[in-house]
Parts: sequence; structure tokens; C-alpha cells
Amino acid sequence: MFGFSDETYIDVASGNGGNGCVSFHREKFVPKGGPDGGDGGKGGDVVFVVKDNLRTLGHLKMVRVYRAENGRAGQGDRCFGRAGADVEIPVPPGTVIKDAQSGEIIKDLTGETRWVFLKGGRGGQGNWHFRTATRQTPRFAQPGEKGVEMRIGVELLVIADIGFVGFPNAGKSSLLNLLTNARSKVAGYPFTTKIPQLGAMRYDNQDLILADIPGIIEGASQGAGMGIKFLRHISRTKALAVFIDLEDENYLASYDILMNELASYAPELVQKPQIIIASKADEDMDGSKLAELAKSLPGKEIHRLSIYMDDTVEDVKRAFIRTVSESGIVKDDETGGFTSRVDNDAFYRDEY
Repeated sequence: MFGFSDETYIDVASGNGGNGCVSFHREKFVPKGGPDGGDGGKGGDVVFVVKDNLRTLGHLKMVRVYRAENGRAGQGDRCFGRAGADVEIPVPPGTVIKDAQSGEIIKDLTGETRWVFLKGGRGGQGNWHFRTATRQTPRFAQPGEKGVEMRIGVELLVIADIGFVGFPNAGKSSLLNLLTNARSKVAGYPFTTKIPQLGAMRYDNQDLILADIPGIIEGASQGAGMGIKFLRHISRTKALAVFIDLEDENYLASYDILMNELASYAPELVQKPQIIIASKADEDMDGSKLAELAKSLPGKEIHRLSIYMDDTVEDVKRAFIRTVSESGIVKDDETGGFTSRVDNDAFYRDEY
């Protein structure tokens, strides 16, 4: 299986249309049968196909050029040339197609299953089409239309209901592993999570997709740590779970630092609904740190969390469901739960 890759460039080309045919009917006892050249076939299209079992763009780094087949030329007896085969490019959900030169977004494939990007060239008309009363033996045909070649950028933005943000070692991966079937690495040193991790949580007949975004540090929006490499993935989430590590000596300043980094990257990120989680609550059994944190964030609801304390985990689950429900995700008509956009097991299959 390929390693995680969330952006790349590829060259794509639709097929040329086949040339029309110059031909005249030849048959015994049929003198001057007239023109009968057939049309050329249409060139193949470049098609993006969204596959739920893909998680990265790694396969596009193995094959950089995608060309559709050219249409075949027409033949005599008004026979049409065969159309060229389309080239299909598989991509994961959340893929965005950009112009490689300007960086402008050409198409956001969210919600799409199949999208024709470049159409193949039309086939040329055979000389049969150009016969007239005064031009009974046209000795020319129409050439096929050329296909289109283009270099494009392909970028993946993780789709999730709730994105986990916080400093390294704030407990994000531990919670993701506890609530979902994710297998995110957990260790006692910073930056154990180096790529976004996804998992599907089911609670009270409702499904949520959770994303653990690699740890943000102060200065990330200017390139510190992992920089802005993964900040863009937060843009697709419906809500944010902001982790404040009560074990951190600077925990009272954590929220403001995180919000400043998000706002520096994209101001709209801080407008998303938030669930503030005071993690590692088992290190604050008397509740003094939580009280200080609540005082520093007046008016904000804060949820205690320790993965060793079931009541705190249940409270966080309910907060996730409530927040996403209030954000307007449509409920499933049959189950009454939220419509899951991703197969729960799809994240852990091979890409092919």
C-alpha cells in the first residue's frame, strides 16, 4: 500500500478524434457508386472516478501521465471508426482538481462519483457527407478534432464531521483509537501522528467521521513544526474538537495559541463549532486546573476527558453528536442516524 500523499501533479490528455475516410463505392455492375467514406470515431475522455476505498493520492505519484485512446479513422462503405477508450483516474473522496499554473480550483469532487474532465475530440466526417448535386466525387474528408492536453494539480482534503486539533501529545490519538477502529500511533513523545488519521464512531445509532490532525505548535502558520502542511484538512470538517492538555505547564494559554494559528492560516476556521476538551483529567483529580481553565475561557463549555474514566468519555461522545447535529448534517431517513459518507472499514483496506 502506498504511503500517505495528499497533493501531486499529473499530465492528462483526451484522445484525438479519428479522421474521416475518403472512399468511393466499388461493386460489380454498379458503376460510379459514389462516395462512401465513413466518419472517424470520437476520442476518449479523461474521467475522474471517486473511490470510497482510497485514502491517499499515492497511486498518482506512481503514474504521472494519463492519456485517453485516440478514435480510429473511418472506413469505406460508410463504416464508422471505433471510438477511443476513456481513461479513468481513481481518486479518494475530498479530492480537488486545480490548474497547475494559476492554482485556481477547477472542480471540487466532493459529492461526485464520476466526473468527465476533458472530452475527447470529435471524429471527422467522411467524404460521404460532402456529396452534392454539383460535387459528386468529393476527394476530401474532415480531419478528426484534436484532444486536449493539460497539467493539473490534484489535492486531497480530508472529509470529516469533527477534526481534532491541539498541541502534540494532547491525547487526540488516544481518544480516536478509543472511539473508533483507527490504529493511530500513541507514544510518550511529540509528533507521533505524522499524517491525518480517520475513524468512524457509532453512538446511539448515529455515525460520525472523526479526523486526528497532526499536532499544531506555535508558529505553525508560518512554517514551524509541520507548518501548514495539514492545516488545510481542517477546512472540510463540520466542527472542531480543541484539546487542552491539563498536564501542560502552559495549558492556560493553549487555547489562544491554537486559535491564533488557525486564524493566521484561514480566519473562517475559528468560526466553526467547537468542543473544548480538557484532556488528561486524571492528572487534575481535585479539579483546580479545570476551574482555572474555565475562568480563562468565560462563557465556553469545557468537557473533562480521561480515557481511563468512562463517564468523561461518554460526555465527550454526547458533545460530539450534539454539536454535529446542531451544525445541520442531514439525518438518515431510515435509521434516524446521521448519514455516514464513508464506509467504516474503508479506511483500513488496501487502496486496490
